[in-house]
Amino acid sequence: MRWGHTPEYAESHRRTSRYTKEDWARIRDENAAVLQRMVSAFDCGVSPAEPEATGIAEAARLAIDRAFYPCPPGMHVALAEGYVTDPRFRSFYDKKRDGLAEWLAEAMRANARRAGDPDSGHGSVPRGNGERT
Repeated sequence: MRWGHTPEYAESHRRTSRYTKEDWARIRDENAAVLQRMVSAFDCGVSPAEPEATGIAEAARLAIDRAFYPCPPGMHVALAEGYVTDPRFRSFYDKKRDGLAEWLAEAMRANARRAGDPDSGHGSVPRGNGERT
Protein backbone atom coordinates (compact mmCIF):
# COMPACT_ATOMS: atom_id res chain seq x y z
CA MET A 1 0.00 0.00 0.00
CA ARG A 2 1.30 3.43 -0.88
CA TRP A 3 1.61 6.10 1.81
CA GLY A 4 -1.15 8.22 0.22
CA HIS A 5 -3.76 5.60 1.00
CA THR A 6 -3.02 5.03 4.67
CA PRO A 7 -4.96 6.22 7.72
CA GLU A 8 -1.82 8.07 8.83
CA TYR A 9 -1.72 10.01 5.58
CA ALA A 10 -5.38 10.93 5.94
CA GLU A 11 -4.82 12.07 9.52
CA SER A 12 -1.74 14.07 8.54
CA HIS A 13 -3.68 15.74 5.75
CA ARG A 14 -6.56 16.51 8.11
CA ARG A 15 -4.26 18.10 10.67
CA THR A 16 -1.93 19.99 8.36
CA SER A 17 -4.71 21.46 6.23
CA ARG A 18 -5.62 23.59 9.26
CA TYR A 19 -2.13 24.79 10.14
CA THR A 20 -1.28 28.46 10.05
CA LYS A 21 2.11 29.94 9.16
CA GLU A 22 2.76 30.18 12.88
CA ASP A 23 1.97 26.49 13.34
CA TRP A 24 4.40 25.55 10.57
CA ALA A 25 7.07 27.81 12.07
CA ARG A 26 6.62 26.14 15.48
CA ILE A 27 6.86 22.67 13.91
CA ARG A 28 9.95 23.66 11.91
CA ASP A 29 11.64 25.10 14.99
CA GLU A 30 10.80 22.06 17.12
CA ASN A 31 12.19 19.69 14.50
CA ALA A 32 15.31 21.81 14.03
CA ALA A 33 15.95 21.69 17.78
CA VAL A 34 15.59 17.90 17.82
CA LEU A 35 17.94 17.61 14.85
CA GLN A 36 20.52 19.79 16.59
CA ARG A 37 20.31 17.54 19.66
CA MET A 38 20.90 14.50 17.39
CA VAL A 39 23.96 16.02 15.76
CA SER A 40 25.40 17.11 19.12
CA ALA A 41 24.91 13.67 20.67
CA PHE A 42 26.38 11.97 17.60
CA ASP A 43 29.38 14.32 17.63
CA CYS A 44 29.97 13.56 21.31
CA GLY A 45 30.02 9.81 20.62
CA VAL A 46 26.80 9.04 22.49
CA SER A 47 25.72 5.46 21.87
CA PRO A 48 22.25 5.17 20.31
CA ALA A 49 21.23 2.93 23.22
CA GLU A 50 22.08 5.52 25.88
CA PRO A 51 19.26 7.44 27.58
CA GLU A 52 20.37 10.70 25.94
CA ALA A 53 19.92 9.18 22.47
CA THR A 54 16.65 7.42 23.25
CA GLY A 55 15.36 10.70 24.70
CA ILE A 56 16.18 12.41 21.40
CA ALA A 57 14.42 9.61 19.50
CA GLU A 58 11.41 10.01 21.79
CA ALA A 59 11.36 13.76 21.18
CA ALA A 60 11.37 13.08 17.42
CA ARG A 61 8.56 10.52 17.79
CA LEU A 62 6.45 12.89 19.85
CA ALA A 63 7.00 15.71 17.35
CA ILE A 64 5.52 13.48 14.62
CA ASP A 65 2.73 12.38 16.95
CA ARG A 66 1.77 15.96 17.84
CA ALA A 67 2.06 17.49 14.39
CA PHE A 68 1.09 14.83 11.87
CA TYR A 69 -0.38 11.48 12.98
CA PRO A 70 -0.35 9.06 15.90
CA CYS A 71 3.12 7.53 15.98
CA PRO A 72 3.42 4.73 18.53
CA PRO A 73 6.88 3.22 19.10
CA GLY A 74 6.31 0.35 16.66
CA MET A 75 5.45 2.77 13.88
CA HIS A 76 8.50 4.84 14.74
CA VAL A 77 10.61 1.70 14.25
CA ALA A 78 9.06 1.28 10.79
CA LEU A 79 10.02 4.88 10.02
CA ALA A 80 13.56 4.11 11.24
CA GLU A 81 13.86 1.48 8.53
CA GLY A 82 12.87 4.07 5.95
CA TYR A 83 15.47 6.49 7.27
CA VAL A 84 18.23 4.02 6.40
CA THR A 85 16.78 2.36 3.29
CA ASP A 86 15.22 5.30 1.45
CA PRO A 87 18.03 7.33 -0.14
CA ARG A 88 16.12 10.61 0.30
CA PHE A 89 15.83 10.22 4.08
CA ARG A 90 19.29 8.72 4.48
CA SER A 91 20.81 11.59 2.51
CA PHE A 92 19.02 14.20 4.65
CA TYR A 93 20.57 12.85 7.85
CA ASP A 94 23.90 11.74 6.44
CA LYS A 95 24.48 15.19 4.94
CA LYS A 96 24.51 16.47 8.51
CA ARG A 97 26.97 13.77 9.65
CA ASP A 98 28.04 10.60 7.87
CA GLY A 99 26.36 7.73 9.73
CA LEU A 100 23.70 9.88 11.42
CA ALA A 101 20.81 8.08 9.67
CA GLU A 102 21.89 4.70 11.08
CA TRP A 103 22.61 6.22 14.48
CA LEU A 104 19.13 7.74 14.59
CA ALA A 105 17.47 4.53 13.39
CA GLU A 106 19.17 2.56 16.15
CA ALA A 107 18.23 5.20 18.74
CA MET A 108 14.62 4.89 17.53
CA ARG A 109 14.78 1.08 17.89
CA ALA A 110 16.36 1.39 21.35
CA ASN A 111 13.66 3.84 22.35
CA ALA A 112 10.97 1.40 21.23
CA ARG A 113 12.65 -1.40 23.22
CA ARG A 114 12.74 0.92 26.24
CA ALA A 115 9.01 1.48 25.77
CA GLY A 116 8.43 -2.28 25.65
CA ASP A 117 7.97 -2.79 21.90
CA PRO A 118 9.07 -6.40 21.22
CA ASP A 119 9.56 -5.90 17.47
CA SER A 120 12.07 -3.07 17.66
CA GLY A 121 15.03 -4.87 16.11
CA HIS A 122 18.66 -4.57 17.06
CA GLY A 123 22.09 -4.13 15.54
CA SER A 124 25.44 -2.43 15.72
CA VAL A 125 25.72 1.09 14.38
CA PRO A 126 28.31 3.85 14.41
CA ARG A 127 28.69 5.50 17.78
CA GLY A 128 30.16 8.63 16.24
CA ASN A 129 33.37 9.10 14.29
CA GLY A 130 33.07 5.51 12.99
CA GLU A 131 33.30 3.67 16.32
CA ARG A 132 30.80 0.78 16.53
CA THR A 133 28.48 0.14 19.46
